[in-house]
Amino acid sequence: MKWISAILIVLLLILQYKLWVGQGSFAEVSRLEQAIEKQRANNARLRERNAALDAEVQDLKKGVEAIEERARSELGMIKQDETFFQIVDEQSQ
Repeated sequence: MKWISAILIVLLLILQYKLWVGQGSFAEVSRLEQAIEKQRANNARLRERNAALDAEVQDLKKGVEAIEERARSELGMIKQDETFFQIVDEQSQ
């Protein structure tokens, strides 16, 4: 009877070890759930960025106004027969 009790106690301790510390333990499951949440948040942020980039690409493909706006702001281009005025702030010099 002592042997059976000893074996059962050892088995219980082994199972408890696996439950709290081993592979698939509560700590590991909690850590993996936190990693999943972090990855989901990152994916949502990237989805929003991709949607914004996709909208910009579609706008550039379809609209001439977007191309014109970009040429004016980024390249400093002006239309024919337009006059360009540059205002220089005296404080910045």
